[in-house]
Amino acid sequence: MLRRTLGIIASGFNMALQELWKNKLRTFLSLFGITIGIFCIIGVLATVNSLEQNIQNEIKGLGTNTIYLDKWDYSAGGGPDFPWWKYVKRPSPKFDELKQIKERAPSAKYVAFKIEAQDNISFENTVLSGVKIYGVSNEFQYIQPVDISYGRYISDADFEYGNNTVVIGNEIAEKLLGNGETAVGKPISIRGKKGIVVGVFKKQGKSMIGGWDFDASIVIPYKFALTIMDEKRSDPLIMIQGQANLNSKALKDDLTGVVRAIHKLNPTQENDFTLNDINDFSAAVSQAFSSLNIGGWAIAALSLIVGMFGVANIMFVTVRERTGQIGLKKAIGAKKRVILGEFLLESAFLCIVGGLIGLLLVFVLTQILSGALHFPVYISIGNMIMAISICIIVGIMAGFIPASQAAKMDPVVAIRSK
Repeated sequence: MLRRTLGIIASGFNMALQELWKNKLRTFLSLFGITIGIFCIIGVLATVNSLEQNIQNEIKGLGTNTIYLDKWDYSAGGGPDFPWWKYVKRPSPKFDELKQIKERAPSAKYVAFKIEAQDNISFENTVLSGVKIYGVSNEFQYIQPVDISYGRYISDADFEYGNNTVVIGNEIAEKLLGNGETAVGKPISIRGKKGIVVGVFKKQGKSMIGGWDFDASIVIPYKFALTIMDEKRSDPLIMIQGQANLNSKALKDDLTGVVRAIHKLNPTQENDFTLNDINDFSAAVSQAFSSLNIGGWAIAALSLIVGMFGVANIMFVTVRERTGQIGLKKAIGAKKRVILGEFLLESAFLCIVGGLIGLLLVFVLTQILSGALHFPVYISIGNMIMAISICIIVGIMAGFIPASQAAKMDPVVAIRSK
């Protein structure tokens, strides 16, 4: 039984190859719709999935299982209806609140404080403008881990005493100090204050969501930052990372009560702060990309429908050309299901060929996009399996009616029409 089934499959593939070789132009035109359909589906999915993965990785870079305590609601958006007055009047997070949060919220594993400014920095006669300056507390490195290429990160002693140590981005090291290796130990001027470079961040590349952009930023101890910027006017932010076994929702619920108590809000007062959950950003991105995927499927479905009619057409012609051969097979005992199976296999194989051409075109597209977008665009194994599955389904649907006609032919009539 197995040998017979394999024989039928081999026969179907052999006939399909003969059809491809005998009528190259006709076959190509018929399969063109399948090729374009698979190219659209897999091309869109590969690009969108790669883009989503890149953005999700960047969001994770903002801190996993992390809450940003701020007076601003990051999900509120902007525009003319945005209630700026409501958020502007809120109190800014304060450094003194760190200790209280750590003491009152057992769900918090790490708590860090950040202030920032954007200004010029210089070394000798070279000046760089628009550099982001982050003043951070000591647990920032655990919530927002970064790799150091040269030198070291800011030490606990630096944080404790407010030493003028500085860790700079790779881009700043190259533009201001020649390269990262020679940058360590050199003094730079930050708003009139001298800072000593103790480390250089590993190059991270451009971010699509903004993020911290460490390549073009410098990080200094919080106490040193207070000597060059006003905390209240420097976008203060508290970052809280939850315990490993705690989800962000539970952390957020716990922090809501803690921060309300710190701000001494009574039960009737609404929150004067926002707990921005990084996981919410990730979910919003997933939802947005789901819509893009649906659009890609809608476009590809039209091409696949056109391609399916093209394959059905070529199968009708094939059945007519092989009428005599079908009659002879049925005369010597071939059953309906064997004839039906042969033509369905041939139809599916033709669609698979069209799909493989489409996948080849998508592969070329991914190579082009990877160079242009500066992040890897790839075809996942799941997408390839899905492409082949779609081709098989479309092939069976396109070839079912012609195959049924062939299976139902009367052998005597079929032989006479030879």
